Amino acid sequence: MNFQALPYIILTGVAFGANLVALRFAIGEFEPFALAGLRLAVASLAFLIVYLVDPRHHPWPTNRNLWRHILLVGTVGTAVPQVATVLSLQYQSSGITAILVATGPALTVLVAHFALADERLSWRKGMGVTAALGGALLLTLRGETGLPDITQTSPMGYGLIFLVLICVTFVTIYTRKYLRAFKPFDLVSMQMFISTLVVMPFVVILTGVNLQGVSGPGYIALAFTSLVGNFTAFLLYYYSIHRFGATTAAMTNYVIPAAALLGGVFILNETVTFGMMAGMGIIVFGISLVSS
Repeated sequence: MNFQALPYIILTGVAFGANLVALRFAIGEFEPFALAGLRLAVASLAFLIVYLVDPRHHPWPTNRNLWRHILLVGTVGTAVPQVATVLSLQYQSSGITAILVATGPALTVLVAHFALADERLSWRKGMGVTAALGGALLLTLRGETGLPDITQTSPMGYGLIFLVLICVTFVTIYTRKYLRAFKPFDLVSMQMFISTLVVMPFVVILTGVNLQGVSGPGYIALAFTSLVGNFTAFLLYYYSIHRFGATTAAMTNYVIPAAALLGGVFILNETVTFGMMAGMGIIVFGISLVSS
């Protein structure tokens, strides 16, 4: 590994992991569905400011091919996963959520074997996929929640994360196949814009946005999860891909669960069990085989 990439890997992983901790705190301050919409809207505003302030380096995308695909990518790849992740945190800890989400690359490698001609599944990657998904299955069978007041998980929480993994896997492969020629910044920003336009009308109709009773720390958590989790972390991740390569950038998957587990324990009083550590160890081992 290029050791110049290490600070970016750590920062990106900590940003994504801390984002889950902030979300877990924020669902106690906001209605969860409204929280999902608000963080998308704030992140979209941040991207819009970049386009307005720096049009030379970030001109507004006008390519018709991009816009033709971005509605699907923004809805399936951003709107659904963002909402599902927030809703899942009602049922399990930020640490458990991060561990389960870490299996994403393994699922992507498995599906890519059948969907993309240049992504063949070697025996080593096959072992990695089996290990990573096996670790997730272990957590599911044990019913781990990572919450001190809930000893048995709800199937809804794990089901929502499985939905996230399916959506992210689909959009990752779709992007590789149809959108590789476009700048990562434009892809991320357009996904945020589309997802905001998709989610916020449902928020207004179904739950509304009630800010009464939201504390100062609640607003700080919203700002953090929007500007760090949905803006800065994605930019760091795509910068790492551009500068150091996708394999190196994928090492953030080792940092995210650790950051979320530690943050959850020290900030939110979440719990860590032997079963969680065993499941995480198996998943990390699997991801190491997939990424090598």
